[in-house]
Amino acid sequence: MKINQPFYIVSFLGCIGLNLLSAQVNPVKKQETTAFRNPIIWADAPDLSITRNGDDFYLISTTMHLMPGAPVMHSKDLVHWEMSSYVFDTLNDNSKYDLIDGSVYGRGQWASSIRYHKGKYYVLFSPNDEPFKSYFYVTDNPEKGNWKLITRTRHFHDASLLFDDDDRVYVFTSNKVFELSPDFKTIIGNQDGTEVFQKDESETGLLEGNQIIKKDGKYYMMMISWPRGGKRRQEVYRADRVTGPYEKKVILEDNFLGFSYAGQGALIDDKNGNWYSLIFQDRNGVGRVPILLPVKWENDLPILGDNGKVPLTGEIPLSPFKPKNHLVESDEFSDKKMKIQWQWNHNPVNSAWSLSDRKGFLRLKTNRVVDNLYLAPNTLTQRMEGPKSSGIVALDVKGMKDGDVAGFSAFNGDSGILSVVMENGKKFIVFSTNEVSLDNKTKAVTGVKKDEKKRIPLNSDKVYFKIDADFNLGKDLADFYYSTDQKNWTEMAKDYKMIFDYRRFFMGSKFAIFNYATKNLGGFVDVDFFRVNKSSE
Repeated sequence: MKINQPFYIVSFLGCIGLNLLSAQVNPVKKQETTAFRNPIIWADAPDLSITRNGDDFYLISTTMHLMPGAPVMHSKDLVHWEMSSYVFDTLNDNSKYDLIDGSVYGRGQWASSIRYHKGKYYVLFSPNDEPFKSYFYVTDNPEKGNWKLITRTRHFHDASLLFDDDDRVYVFTSNKVFELSPDFKTIIGNQDGTEVFQKDESETGLLEGNQIIKKDGKYYMMMISWPRGGKRRQEVYRADRVTGPYEKKVILEDNFLGFSYAGQGALIDDKNGNWYSLIFQDRNGVGRVPILLPVKWENDLPILGDNGKVPLTGEIPLSPFKPKNHLVESDEFSDKKMKIQWQWNHNPVNSAWSLSDRKGFLRLKTNRVVDNLYLAPNTLTQRMEGPKSSGIVALDVKGMKDGDVAGFSAFNGDSGILSVVMENGKKFIVFSTNEVSLDNKTKAVTGVKKDEKKRIPLNSDKVYFKIDADFNLGKDLADFYYSTDQKNWTEMAKDYKMIFDYRRFFMGSKFAIFNYATKNLGGFVDVDFFRVNKSSE
């Protein structure tokens, strides 16, 4: 058969061209990466527990006496996080949650565990307060919320939930493991749990922050401990059986960037088999901030970060995620419901606040006569952020009554407070500091040390308050300003020292908006906006 040579060459070259074109149209997709810089969240988000379903990661943290509580965050790259839901709106075990006959400052919802299992998401947490019972919640979709209470059972401190390969359910707390019935309502076997290890002679205090995973048939429990005379450290316990024996290895001892030692967190994999750890670090006034560490495995043990040191920056093999919201956000109060970033100090009095009484404003009505901010219902909070952040609030105060106090605070056990005070028909702008004392048992407010630093007359119904916060190493300082036109700012206080005190609030300082009565009810303030800015310096 005679071959037409020119046709053959053209056809051959044509095939090459088509193949090259195909390669250009359908190139091999390169793995995208996401850059990170620690801390990945420069705000108070401690006691981290994380779970994954496909590409989606869900992280839960602790907010104690703030409501709604047990915040659940979502990400696809472990670096950029958005607020998804809260597990509960209020806690109602006793009147202290309502700031009546005591308080739950530093108590309420403590370290939680979140787990995905067979199409559902489960959360376990135990309030560190009476009646000392755990909560088990479930939802089909953390992004929609709709968390349902399954049951209450005995108290499990800093517990971690595990669904084993055979669907048996275990709870790890301190150095014990409990098996639960499939409905979580009954403890199977030893009612006091099975002790799986003991702390060694070098360790003091509690073994805390349990986070259990199973990998390649082995059980790994992340915990923290305090060596005598030393700082907090991260440990991992490994076993071939759920009940042990467990062997221990210290995997992280690092005072990253000069702050307190990092520790307490979890291990998580992505769908491609890469591993990571999320832990937190105490950073004084701003609170406890999340840190991301890539993980490699050697001899069936996790190696965190740069051979046991926290990396400042890095890249991980996950495609960048663009969150639809952030953990801290400005608010013009123009929506029909409160933005998800807000939390009340203790349970709110819902009849005493409104987004509809005056369109575009949040109205805060006085609803209980008290003599200090720490007993005032309906104080509204958001996290402060580092390294620096600035918050501005706009108030319309013409609805205030005699004895009312309204304003903006760097809120904590020690608080710096900008207030409008109504006295004898006249308004004053006051900067003061408050230090609260709490009963060790009931957390009742036993006293507040008040120190008025500066007072000036206010001859306007509109006022703007600003707080500038600096959480760089050795700082934790706040400056306070007011304005009546949002252009010219007058300094009311400089270099107020913000604190972190585990004996009282056990959390970082918060931006807080408040209004309360010291004499009679009936007054209100209208909040026009809250605007926040963050600086990377």
